[in-house]
Amino acid sequence: MTRGGRSRLGHAVAAFTSNARNPNLRRAQLSFLGAWTAEWAFTVALGIVAYRDGGAAAVGLVGLLRMVPSAVLAPVLSPLADRGRRERVLVVVSTVRGLATAAAAAVVALEGSVLLVYGAAILSTIAATLYRPAHSALLPSLCHTGHELASANVVRGLLDSAATLVGPLMAAVLLGFTGVDVVFAVAAAASFWSAALVLRLRYDAPPRPPASTGPNLMGEALEGIRTVVRDRGLSLILGLAAAQALTRGALTVLSVVMAIELLGTGEPGVGALMTAVGVGAVLGSLAASLLVGTGRLGGWFAVGVALWGLPLALVGAVPQQGLALVLVAFIGVGNALIDVAGFTLIGRMASDEVLARVFGVLESLVAVFIGLGALVASLLVEQFDVRTALVVTGMLCPILAVLTWRRLRALDRSVHALDADVSLLQGVPMLAPLPLPAVERLARALRPVAASNGEVVFRQGDTGEDYYVIQAGEAEVVGDGRLVTTLGPGEGFGEIALLRHTARTATVLARGDLRLRALASARFLPVVLGFTPSTCQALADVDTLLHRFNPEGSPEASPEGS
Repeated sequence: MTRGGRSRLGHAVAAFTSNARNPNLRRAQLSFLGAWTAEWAFTVALGIVAYRDGGAAAVGLVGLLRMVPSAVLAPVLSPLADRGRRERVLVVVSTVRGLATAAAAAVVALEGSVLLVYGAAILSTIAATLYRPAHSALLPSLCHTGHELASANVVRGLLDSAATLVGPLMAAVLLGFTGVDVVFAVAAAASFWSAALVLRLRYDAPPRPPASTGPNLMGEALEGIRTVVRDRGLSLILGLAAAQALTRGALTVLSVVMAIELLGTGEPGVGALMTAVGVGAVLGSLAASLLVGTGRLGGWFAVGVALWGLPLALVGAVPQQGLALVLVAFIGVGNALIDVAGFTLIGRMASDEVLARVFGVLESLVAVFIGLGALVASLLVEQFDVRTALVVTGMLCPILAVLTWRRLRALDRSVHALDADVSLLQGVPMLAPLPLPAVERLARALRPVAASNGEVVFRQGDTGEDYYVIQAGEAEVVGDGRLVTTLGPGEGFGEIALLRHTARTATVLARGDLRLRALASARFLPVVLGFTPSTCQALADVDTLLHRFNPEGSPEASPEGS
C-alpha cells in the first residue's frame, strides 16, 4: 500500500474512533440512527397503505400531501434551533414523531379510516423535516476541527445508510409475518429511543436567545433564505440537493410499481428494492470514510448526485430482477457520498448563527421536491409506462452533475482556504478551547495585513482596534523603547488592549516581510468572551503576560504580544 493509501485509511479509521470516544457525538449519532430507521420503515408501510387504497396515483398523491406542509413549516420552525439548545428541539421532534406513528399503528390495527393514517403521516413528516436541520446544526458544536466534523458526517452517513438498510429490511420481515400496523408500532418505538438518547448531551453551546415563537420568527426564517440566495456556493449545493430529492420522491413511487408491475416480485419486493438501496448505502458509507481529509468533497458530491439517477435509467433500459437489485444499490452509494460531502460543505460554508435555518431551507426544498418527484413519477407511469418513467427521472441528476462539476471543484478550493485560517487560529492557546463553529466565525472575519521590514503594525499608546495572528514572517515587540520579544508564525498579539479596554501597551513592528491575519475587536470579543473555557484561558494568558513583563503590576508598561 502506498503512503497516500495508508494515510487515507488512517483518516477513515480515525473518523469512526473519534466519534466513539466522544460521548456527545456518540449519543447524537445513535439518536440519528433511531430517527431515520423509523423514517424508512414508516415510508415503506405508508406506501403499502396508499397503494392498497388507490394504486400508484394514491402513492404519489400521498407523497405530495405529506411533503407540502413540511416544506412550508421547515424554514419557519428552523430558527428555533438557532435560538436555543438544539438537542431540546431533537427531543421534542422525536417525541412528536413517535406519537404520530403510534397513532397510525392504532388506526391500522383497528381498521380505521385511511385518512387518519395520512394525517398522522403529515404530522410525522413535519416533525421529521425539523429533525435533520437541528441535528446537522448541532454536530459542529460537538466538534473541534474540520476533520472531526467531516468524520462526524461520515459516521452519520454510515448510520443513515444503515437506517436505509435496516428500516426497509425490518419492514419487509415484519410484513412477511405480521402486518403494516406492527411496522408502524416498531417505527414509533425507534422514534422514542431517539428522543431518549439526546436527553443526556452535555456540551458548551454558544449563547443564543431562548427558543420561542415570538414576532421575529418569520423574519429570522427569511434570513436563512437570504443567506442561501446571497451565497452562490450554498445555492449550488441546495439546488443539486433539490434535484436529488426529486429523484428520491420518484423512487417512493417507482419502487412500488417497479416491484409489483415491472419485476413481478409483489409487496415484499418493495422492501427488497429499498433494502438493496440500504446495502449500497452502507458499502458506500464505508468507502466514503476514505474521503475524510480529502480536499475534493465538491467533486464527490457531484458523483453522489449522478448516482442517484443513473441506476434508475439503467433499470428502465434493462428491467431484470437481479440486475435491478444491483443497480439500485448504487443509489445507496450515491446517497452516502451526498451525506458526507454535502452536509460537510454546508456546515463549513454557513455561519453557526444561521446554520439551522440554512438546513431548514434545505429540508424545505427536499420536502417540496420529494413531493413533486412522487407526483411526477406517478403521472409518468399513468401517462406512459414504468420503463419510461424510470429513464426520464433517472437522467436528470447525471446531467446536472456534469454541468456543475467545475463550480463544485471551486468550492473545494474555498473550503481549503478556510481550513488554513482555522488551523492558524487554533494554534493560538486562547482560541484552542473554542468549538469549531466559533473558530470558523473568527476565520471568516479575518482580513490580510502586510508589513515590510521595519514597518509599524501599531504603536504603544494607540487605541486597540484589532487582534493579529502572524501568518508568515516575524514581528518585534518593543515596550518603552526596549525589545521585549520576537513573535513568529502562528503567534498572536494585540489582545491585551481589547480584553482590558486599555491603550496599546507596546509597539509591534515587522522584522522582514510580515504577513498577518487581522480580526476586528467587534468580531474578536463576542466570540472569545462568549465561551467560558476561552474566556478563562484568554484572561489567564493576559494576566501571565502582564506579570511576566511587569512584575510590579503596571499595565501601562506591559507589552502587547502573546
